[in-house]
This record gives sequence, C-alpha cells and structure tokens, in this order.
Amino acid sequence: MANRLAHETSPYLLQHAHNPVDWFPWGQEALAQAKAEDKPIFLSIGYAACHWCHVMEHESFENEAIARLMNEGFINVKVDREERPDLDQIYMNAVQALTGHGGWPMSVFLTHDLKPFYGGTYWPPSPRGGMPGFDQVLRSVGDAWKSRRKEIDEHADELTKAVQSVGVFQKSEEGVRPELLEQVGSALERVFDFTHGGFGRAPKFPHAMDLQVLLRVWRRNPRRVWLDMVKLNLDKMAQGGIYDHLAGGFARYSVDERWLVPHFEKMLYDNALLTGAYLDGWLVTRNEKYARVVRETLDYILNYMTGEEGGFHSTEDADSEGEEGKFYVWSPAEIREVLGPEEAERFCYVYDVTEEGNFEGKNILNLPKTIEQVADLRGWDLEELRSTLTVSRQKLLEHRDQRIRPGKDDKVLTSWNALMIDAMARAAAALGEPRYLAAATRAAEFLMQNLRRDDGRLLHTWRGGIAKLDAYLDDYAYLTNALVSLYEAGFDERWIDEAVRLADTMLKRFRDREDGGFYYTADDHEQLIARNKDLIDSSVPSGNGMAATALMRLGKLCGRADYVHAAYETLELAVPIMERSPTAAGQMLIALDMHLGPFHEIVILGDREQPDTRKVLDALCRSYIPNRVVAQRNSDEEEHGSAAVEPIFIGKTLEPPEPTVYICQRFACQTPVRGRESALARWKAMGASPIGD
Repeated sequence: MANRLAHETSPYLLQHAHNPVDWFPWGQEALAQAKAEDKPIFLSIGYAACHWCHVMEHESFENEAIARLMNEGFINVKVDREERPDLDQIYMNAVQALTGHGGWPMSVFLTHDLKPFYGGTYWPPSPRGGMPGFDQVLRSVGDAWKSRRKEIDEHADELTKAVQSVGVFQKSEEGVRPELLEQVGSALERVFDFTHGGFGRAPKFPHAMDLQVLLRVWRRNPRRVWLDMVKLNLDKMAQGGIYDHLAGGFARYSVDERWLVPHFEKMLYDNALLTGAYLDGWLVTRNEKYARVVRETLDYILNYMTGEEGGFHSTEDADSEGEEGKFYVWSPAEIREVLGPEEAERFCYVYDVTEEGNFEGKNILNLPKTIEQVADLRGWDLEELRSTLTVSRQKLLEHRDQRIRPGKDDKVLTSWNALMIDAMARAAAALGEPRYLAAATRAAEFLMQNLRRDDGRLLHTWRGGIAKLDAYLDDYAYLTNALVSLYEAGFDERWIDEAVRLADTMLKRFRDREDGGFYYTADDHEQLIARNKDLIDSSVPSGNGMAATALMRLGKLCGRADYVHAAYETLELAVPIMERSPTAAGQMLIALDMHLGPFHEIVILGDREQPDTRKVLDALCRSYIPNRVVAQRNSDEEEHGSAAVEPIFIGKTLEPPEPTVYICQRFACQTPVRGRESALARWKAMGASPIGD
C-alpha cells in the first residue's frame, strides 16, 4: 500500500512512498491533522543520495513495529531538503542548538505551531553504540507530550527564539576594509593540511570557494605558500579516490585525510564549484592536469547527469545494489579480465589496485604517485604510458557502465543548475570548448521556459514535466550570476535582459532595505517560524555572498549604481562574519575582493569572426583577471536588442586597426587601445600573465 508520498515528484519522497509509516508531505493537511488529533509532528528531512537516510529508512521506517509507534503517536512529515532548503535551514539550526552537531537524516519533533522541541539526526532502531534506539525516542517523546506539555511548550518557545536569532546580523562599526581580505590567507594557512592538502581533518570536504579566495589573496600579495596550498589541494584531490578516474567528477567528501575513500555520492553543486576552482588553478598555473580535470568533470555531467530536456540532474547515490561504493570498486581479477594480463599489471601498479585492496577488500582507483613519477621510477616512456592508460580507462569505463548504476535524483533545481551553467560557460570561454557553451545555453533556456511562473517569478524545482515551489534567494542570486557568465562566454545580450529581471525581483522581494542584505525567502513566501538571512557558506555559496557577487558584476556591466550599492550594503552586513570566521565566508570574500578592486569594465569592439578580434577575446578569457566584466559587440553601429547593457557602449566607437578595446574603472575609461598587439600587451600589463607561461 502506498502512502501520501506516492503523489510527490521528489525521488527522495518517492523512496518512502511504500513505507508502512503514514507519511505526509509538508503542508496544511499535516498541520490540520496534528491539531485535530492533538499529536506532535515528527519531521524527517533528508535527500535521495544520503546513505544514512537509506539506513534509517531500512532499519526504522520499513519496520512494522516502529511504524506502528510513529503512526499511533505522531503526524509524520517527510521533507526533501533539496526541495525545501528553507525548512532544512530552520530546523537544522534547531538540531545544532540541541545537540551541537547536525547532519542527515534530520529528525525533529514539532508542536502544532511548528516550533521544534526535540531532535537529532540518525537513530538506530534499538539502542546501539551508546545511542538510544528510535523506538525509545518515540516512546519518551510521546510520554512527554502527554504528561509534560507545558514544559514542552516552554522549551519550544525558547528554542524557536534561538533559531530566529541565527539569521539576525548587526553591521560592524568599522565597516568594509581591505584588512578583512588580508587576514583570510593566514586564517586558511592555520587550518591547512600541508601533507595531504585540504582544510581541517577527516572527514575532509572540498572547499572550492576557499581555494578561489586564496588565489585572489595571492594575486594581491603573492606569498608563494598560498599558491602552493592551492596547487597541493588541487593535486591531491585529483589524484585521490574522491575523484572518479574513469568517468570524471568528484564524490561528496573523503572519509579519511588522504582523499582516498570517498563518501561515494556525487552532487551537481560540488562538481560545478570544483570545476570553477580547477579552472582558476589552470588560469594561474597553466598546469594541463587542471584543464583535464575540468573537461573530464564537465564531460561526466554531460554524459551522465544531463536530461533530454537540457536541465542538469541533482545527485548520484552512494549506494548500488544496497551497498555503498559497490559500483566504483575493483578487484585485480576484474581488471585482468577486461584489460588482459600485461595491460592490467601496468594499470594496477599506477592506480593502486592490489589483492589486499584499499577499501573493504576491494580497490578504489587512485594515484599514490603521479603518472610522471611512475614513468620516471619504472623507466617507462611517459607519452606511451599516458596513451596506454587512456585506452585502459576507456575499456574499464565501458565495462563499469554495464554494472547496476547507483540511484539518481533526476530532479532539476534552479540554484544548482545555475552553478553548473556558470561553470560550463566559464570553461567554454577559457578552454575554447563550444559544446560547453551549447550545454550551458540549453540549460539556461530550459530554466527560463520551464521553471518560471506566469508572472515571471522563478520556481525552484522541476521533475517529470512538473515545476513547483517558489524560488529562494539562492535560485535568484546563483542564476543572475550564471547569466552574466553566459553572456560573457558568447555575448548573447538576451541573457543580460534576463539577469536584470532576476536582479530586480531579488531587490524587490528579498532585500532588507533597513539593515541591508537579503532574506532567504521572499516577502510573500509561506509563513514559517523564522525568516533568516543566509550569510555563511555551507556546501554551497551563501545566498547573500552570491547576491553581492552577482549584483556587483551586473551593476558594473549595466551601469547600475543601485545594484552596486545593494552589493555594498550586503558586504557591510557581513563584516562581522568575515572578521570572526573568514573560512566560512568564501563567497562573500570574493565579492569583497571585487569591491576593493581594481575592478575592470572591459569593452571590446570588433568582428568576433575576424582573427585579430578572436585572438584578443581568447587571450582575455585565458587570463586570470578575476575582477572584471566584459562586453563585446561586432561594431558600434549594429542594432542590438538589450537596452540594459547599452550604457557600457555609450560613447565608444570602433576605430582601426580592429579591434578597439576600452578599459574602464568605476565607469571612467582610459584611452582606447587599438589593434591586436596593443590589446594583448594590455592584458599582460594588467597582471594577467599566468605563472606557467
């Protein structure tokens, strides 16, 4: 028998549609039932690729006895955190206040007015390892609800006040200043692992925004250690088991400090953000390994995570056939069967495949030594080794693709798609890969056609032809930023028009005009127990950090001082966060770097089809000049459709020799630069020459 979740579109909710638990989706029906039956609400939040969510479902939610306890004593509500990040954010703050930590599955007990009074994460079905059993938790909470209601209500009120205070920030009296950026390099240095790369200890997560901030700080103050930190981090992740050496793409995190054993789930947002970090690494160093990682990661997205309609899917599971990592691991015998003995021996030596194994008796492919080091140690010809390994990897990938794949969450989320559109567009421009621009364009068109309401407002999620849920700040901020990148990759001015519409909605519906910054939800969003501001990065950039970044870029591109001012107000609000926790404010620090400048507004006039203009554009795209926007038209006389971008072209004329380049700051321009050689020289004068050249 199916429960109410059978009518949902979320793959995570559908995974629970045949539980014996009488699940409700979030909504008024559940709330009314809780009041009518005078029962507390049990709120369970997770996501489709979450391994421990699967474990708790199998152990508890499929358990008839536990389901009976849940149904008799509670109104049970299941939420996909990726569909409802607003709920996840609020109740995760509650769980962290209660327990000192968070995670998924998240399990929270609520009063009828949705105030939390008790919660945690995963509980085993019965007591184990010092943890109470979920059956015990249910009985204890049920008893307290009946016998100590006043105490529960008082505790719920206190906890709700604590949750509401999380999203309240006060501006610093000292204001925005360069020292905020200068301190972040030293802060990151203090927590860096100089042996294995990465920040902190195991489990070790990629910190893409921190790496990008570190490169910006290094560009201002070229301390070699900061660049070396970025290179070591990028190298070790790309060599480790967290990276898929056959198909490309990164897993969510590493359970050890060496990046060897991943938590095998793959998230769209991680791969988008890491693509950006590796692309910046390539722009600075010209290390072709970084460009290869960018291409392989984006090819993984195109080959395995892109829907027929053009949108990008959300996640691939850690589990297949009920076992974590089974899809990805190998034995030497399997590799010999596919490659033959001689080719297999070489491959196994390079990729650390042994009879003993490096993961539960099996092997996760990784590179303990670089391919260059292996060739040197064994006396093998480097180019021949690379060629042989390329063929071997392709054979093994084709074999692996015949296995039962991990489950996939194929819903399309506006915010995560925007991150990938940005990565695809930037990579297309820098690496000269038109197929990435085509994919980014197709995804943007899909979002604009399928994830908007009739009035033009964005929707958050789409699956199977159904789009729903009003968009959050992340959706607007990420997509505004992505559309600026998409414009700069192909100079299709319709994307600036779309970006301006999104920015205007963001300012109208999300902005706090009194104290600055942006709320996570719109002013007409469903009434929840808190309306908070998101200033701290999580696994994705903070909504406010990305809003400041996007508005800064779009404002400079369109001559919109109101956008730039809103970005500055957001930076002002975030000063205390940047002071106290610079490692939690990567995206905001990127916006701060843009504000501090110099920030270049670059206009290039000339025919993109002509070799000289193309060379100038390509050289700019391949240069590390992070604080800039670029506008281009084929001539100053050509009619164009976007009035939004018109101000940046006013007073600028194409003069021979083609192209003509205008470099401006704060809307004031230098003498125009004419001709290819002069323009290329100017890029170098702007400090854009990569250290690898």
